[in-house]
Amino acid sequence: MICAARAAALLAIGALALPASAAEPAAGDWRPFTATWTLSGTRHLLPTEGPRPAAAVRLSGPMAVTSGEGLGRGFLGEVVGFDDGAALLVGRAVFTDEKGNRIYVSLKAEPIGTGRKATGTIAGGTGRYAGLEGTFTLAWQYVVEAGSDEISTHTMSFEGRTRLAAPPGRDAPR
Repeated sequence: MICAARAAALLAIGALALPASAAEPAAGDWRPFTATWTLSGTRHLLPTEGPRPAAAVRLSGPMAVTSGEGLGRGFLGEVVGFDDGAALLVGRAVFTDEKGNRIYVSLKAEPIGTGRKATGTIAGGTGRYAGLEGTFTLAWQYVVEAGSDEISTHTMSFEGRTRLAAPPGRDAPR
């Protein structure tokens, strides 16, 4: 199932991948964006002393930027995360565009569930995203548990902002 989901995500990215419509932002200029993200993958559960098990997740799927400038329009988003079964979910994500350029993200979230929220911190990238920084928030619109270890999700309210960091030795303009 993961291979089929990954192939479908790559096809979706090819259809979504459009060149950015605006010039690259100047260092220090914040640019807002909105997006959608649909993920599927696996979750491995571990019983805990509480009512919820702990889980390790690996998810991937298409992320489409629906408004904003300075980013491409389509990415494959991949996540590896850990849910402690109580109140902590942390993870790492990478968004890869159609040319192989990457954006690196650290994630913190409420346990995965419909309506629950997550925040991301963008900490650089490769190629055209080198020096990119930013933040975003999102909420899970739905979460479908399709078996003991399969999970699918879709986001809503995915909003954030990005900017290029100032080159070393120079402060970003204010």
